[in-house]
Amino acid sequence: MMKEPRVKGWWLIRLALIIVGSKGLKELTKASKDGKKAQDGTLRHILDLSKDTVYGKEHHFDEILKADTADELFKRYQNYVPANNYEDLQPYIERHKQGEAGILFPGKPKLYATTSGTTKEPKWIPVTETYYREVYKGMNQLWFYLMMREKPHVWYGPSASLVGKSIEGAAPDGTVYGSLSGIMQRDIPKFMHVLHTAPAEVFHIADYKARYYAIMRMAIGRNVHCIITANPSTLVEMQTNANEFYDEYVKDVEQGTLSRLFTIPEEIRSAIEAKLTPNPGRAAELRALKAKYGKVLPKHYWPELQTICVWFCGNTQVYFNKIKDSFPTTTVFHEFSYMSTECKAGLVLKSNSPDTVVFGHKIYFEFIHESEMDNPNPRIYQIYEVEKGQRYCMLVTTSAGLYRYNMNDLLEITGYYNQFPTLKFIQKLNGTISLTGEKLHERQFIEAVREAEKKTGRKTAFFVGFADIDQSNYKFYYEFADQGISKNEAEQFTKEIDEILKTFNMEYKEKRASNRLKDPETRLLQPESFEQFKAYCIDQGYRDGQFKVNLLMQDEKRHGVFKELVKG
Repeated sequence: MMKEPRVKGWWLIRLALIIVGSKGLKELTKASKDGKKAQDGTLRHILDLSKDTVYGKEHHFDEILKADTADELFKRYQNYVPANNYEDLQPYIERHKQGEAGILFPGKPKLYATTSGTTKEPKWIPVTETYYREVYKGMNQLWFYLMMREKPHVWYGPSASLVGKSIEGAAPDGTVYGSLSGIMQRDIPKFMHVLHTAPAEVFHIADYKARYYAIMRMAIGRNVHCIITANPSTLVEMQTNANEFYDEYVKDVEQGTLSRLFTIPEEIRSAIEAKLTPNPGRAAELRALKAKYGKVLPKHYWPELQTICVWFCGNTQVYFNKIKDSFPTTTVFHEFSYMSTECKAGLVLKSNSPDTVVFGHKIYFEFIHESEMDNPNPRIYQIYEVEKGQRYCMLVTTSAGLYRYNMNDLLEITGYYNQFPTLKFIQKLNGTISLTGEKLHERQFIEAVREAEKKTGRKTAFFVGFADIDQSNYKFYYEFADQGISKNEAEQFTKEIDEILKTFNMEYKEKRASNRLKDPETRLLQPESFEQFKAYCIDQGYRDGQFKVNLLMQDEKRHGVFKELVKG
């Protein structure tokens, strides 16, 4: 393979990351040696910052801060501030969106990050300048340093990062909203921009097949050293694109062009083409690889790939297992860490490990054991009180206005880094399913069925949905009031639901458009299927008076029961 020269300024990238990264690691390590002290300082910092805001005054932050000890501080905080979900904080966020300052935090947010919620409306998660600087920007520098510490050559060559659009629109007051991943990529130091194989304009291509093609067209012409993308299902779809259009890539690489097979806005096409030059030598290599292997994989065209940063916990592990063997055996996989739109909770310090070390010096954490999640007054555990091997739901408090915010995730404590716990994601909670990041809520599914009933005039006597992780889709089961409804008519009903869900849930729409989430499938149930299911559950030991069924599940045991109730 032709040897591509190291990226311009590689030595400056290496030096800068050693300086800022080692500083960040020392700060984390020092803080982790006394978990109680770190959490006391973090909570006091956040409350002091916002004590004069509307929320701070309503919830007596000044009184909480009068606590003399850490234990008293934590107790007062629990007494004065309730556990919150997004709907509890939404009225305050709406005031910020309309231009008011000092509501949840001093001033106004730097930006909003949007994600799907439990209703039709997306969540608008505020990101303050303080939070962005301390948690996202600062910890990203540490993240890049950690990758380099394990694979010293990772930044010698280009990186293929797959991110969202940095700016997607604006709130009523003009504050922008967009993708945090896109904004973080935009804001890396200028001397690191040479690492990116694709310009930011690529991520504004609406058609996903065209977007994947453009990303891979830019990347396959280079000797990529690092791939960064949260969900491994994206890697699966990228390889699918490569399999389908490999010959077109080769022609483009040879000629320095961007294929006209795809609809790409001319201004975006121009930005991409400005970075392209003919590379007949690389094209010859790619042709030779196809002649040798037939199906060409990343391990063939990127043999020097050092690191892949991607999730491999929870449901994402299925997609990870599908793709991991396509890469060089020398490539290390770095877990993307437990993070969401609401909170970047920590970092994984070592490759091939699922263990996220929480940022106890940046965010205040509380935990509720899984056995007490339905308890209206559960015991609250501090970070230094949780136990290895036990599972918890986590509440976070951030300097971006989330106070005792329920992350709605089941997490397992995997150990400790000094006195900061390490954890891994297990699954979403409370009626939310996420096969590939869509976070589809039971409430949205129920409302979509009701909307479809109105549109089609077909009434259901019972319905239920199951997530199928292996097929990356949903199976929708219906018992219609009219037992004469055909399978074709039922499939049209499913198509209506699918389209309605796209309007309810922005993440569902995106994953369906990118084909990471496949078409939902239809199943017709026998008469009185719910009654038969209930009888089965009671036979298994459920109490009749306490019996209830979720209508959207990822539960293969219950799914198996409904498979037996499908019409023959």
